[in-house]
Amino acid sequence: MEFRTIKSPSKGTIDMLMRRMGANVNKDSICVDAVGLVQGKMLDMIYAADIAEKAVGVTVEDIKGSCPQNMIMIAIFGDTSSVESAIQEIKRNVKKEKDIC
Repeated sequence: MEFRTIKSPSKGTIDMLMRRMGANVNKDSICVDAVGLVQGKMLDMIYAADIAEKAVGVTVEDIKGSCPQNMIMIAIFGDTSSVESAIQEIKRNVKKEKDIC
């Protein structure tokens, strides 16, 4: 999995993400103080989304796109500390799972 956090994303970045989220998302209710981007396999992204939403008050959305390597990306929206906490919780859980195997 790859992780990036964007603090205070620009209007252009927000617009790009909003266009890629699809029509069924209530975009007006999403807090965009910070955005965490996580990319990986579909299995890992569903797992990461669940961890993030359970850990802190963030909104997780699937970011549509075409990737020949079948990688999927999710965006974690919220205030900066919540997004950073969600990313850290995902990393902790993934590391813990690898240590068990």
